[in-house]
Amino acid sequence: MSELIVIGYNNLFEAEEVRLKLVKMQQDYLIDLEDAVVAVKNADGKVKLNQAYQLTAAGAISGGFWGALIGLLFLNPLLGAVVGASAGAISGALTDVGINDDFMKELSETLKPGTSALFVLVRKVTPDKALDELQGTGGKVIKTSLSHDDEAKLQAALDALK
Repeated sequence: MSELIVIGYNNLFEAEEVRLKLVKMQQDYLIDLEDAVVAVKNADGKVKLNQAYQLTAAGAISGGFWGALIGLLFLNPLLGAVVGASAGAISGALTDVGINDDFMKELSETLKPGTSALFVLVRKVTPDKALDELQGTGGKVIKTSLSHDDEAKLQAALDALK
């Protein structure tokens, strides 16, 4: 079962920096991320979600390949590639994996302008090593599905001095 963790930061860049740390931790097999999204609320009050996976682009590339292949069978690979890429892009745009976008936008509306939040869906984690890596990165736990004890440990690690 995956755990949801949402951490708020006082500027626009800290959430992205911590997401990069999490990606490095995933490469070191300390954490298994299902999804990691940074939400930024700019000075105008507009919320932008920076997804880890660009499904529209991936769908267009995949669709273009399959469309060209099918088009080759029917002697019109260019038309097949165009139709396939279009269908793939539409499919990718309509696909929602990981954390629900509506939930993230709704929660991000509560942020102050000029701040950011990191939404993380974790499949598996080595808690002691992950907390050591996140120590002193700042932020405030906004929402989580962790137990109260684990949430307190995470907040303590975020607040700790390096």
